[in-house]
Amino acid sequence: MSWLGIIVVALGAYFAFKVVKFVFKLLWWGVVLVGAYWFFAPMLGLPALDTLVFDALGISANKS
Repeated sequence: MSWLGIIVVALGAYFAFKVVKFVFKLLWWGVVLVGAYWFFAPMLGLPALDTLVFDALGISANKS
């Protein structure tokens, strides 16, 4: 492999690592936001998280 190929592979690995790090950061922010909504929604009079999910998916939320 030439030196140019080594540089391209190194840059590809570097950017792949950066992309994976960014995706994990997005996932953790999503977990934090969903957790905050789950915790604070009842106090603020907002619909519960399960109600939002069931409505978005079109599933009946009857618990009887």
